Amino acid sequence: MKILYCAPYEGERDIAEQALEGHDVLFTDQPVRTEIPEEHRDAEALSVFVDSVVTKEMIDSMPNLKVIALRSTGFDHVDHAHAREKGITVSYVPHYGSQTVAEYAFALMLALSRKAYAAYDALRSDGSRDVKKYEGFDLKGKTLGVIGTGAIGRHSVSIAQGFGMKVIAYDLYPNEEFAAESDIVYKESVQEVLAESDIVTLHVPSSPENHHMINAESLAGAKKGIYVINTARGDLVDTVALTQAIQSGQVAGAGLDVYEGEKFITDEMELLAQDVEIGEAVWRSFAAEHALLDMPNVIVTPHVAFNSVEAKKEITDTTTDNILKGLGEEAQNEVPH
Repeated sequence: MKILYCAPYEGERDIAEQALEGHDVLFTDQPVRTEIPEEHRDAEALSVFVDSVVTKEMIDSMPNLKVIALRSTGFDHVDHAHAREKGITVSYVPHYGSQTVAEYAFALMLALSRKAYAAYDALRSDGSRDVKKYEGFDLKGKTLGVIGTGAIGRHSVSIAQGFGMKVIAYDLYPNEEFAAESDIVYKESVQEVLAESDIVTLHVPSSPENHHMINAESLAGAKKGIYVINTARGDLVDTVALTQAIQSGQVAGAGLDVYEGEKFITDEMELLAQDVEIGEAVWRSFAAEHALLDMPNVIVTPHVAFNSVEAKKEITDTTTDNILKGLGEEAQNEVPH
């Protein structure tokens, strides 16, 4: 069967070809965002990463499509409801790199708490060795708020306790067994966690319910001087509200691997495309993100928390298995309805 595999990472092609041996696997170097190339529209399986966007129109342009295999945990970049209506299986990678992403969240915390990047940048640019500018603080004894205690959140709890931090958490479905085993306390709301935490780290999926869970109101009620870490999804945080809270001093800083309008930061010309309608909210968010890039107490990275050898191999293995099972009409890891 014909499989279209879009934008593999370096080395992924060999792994995927071996796993999908016996099928006609076509690789494209670029993600898909506006349309499926005409010569590939007869494919029966499509595999994309989060840098692709799969719309209703793109799905309709592929008459033989049976499987859309997402190489990610997030699935908001694909019209999965429309695909499901057409009888197309949409699979994802429910668990991968949980240790990897949790470790990266702490890399951001440490870079902020010890001002590591700021000290390096100053030393590199002008030879500055003024240690008074780079006084930091220990993680030990601080309270970490973990929003979402799935696989990544649970690893974050374990790492935090290794640093000697107190951990509180919020989850829509609290895992009381895990709470007892790890000696953490679940709070009744996100707001309670924000009010008591020195640092908050987000590990929940994008959804209508979670959209802008960190906003002007919730930040106003947060503990003054809190740090916000987001390695989950950009739309969890109202970028404008976060920027204003940092400027006012209510929030001490932020470590962001994801943020609203990520693609516009890396490809600003997309904002100027004549066929793209951009609302005021997007422009405000875009401006706020640029302001964050210039703040010394903020670290922004380009959605790379997942990017380890081990995590990427796990993504590929799960994805190729999802493709084979889906083509064999034994769907697994289907995107939740």
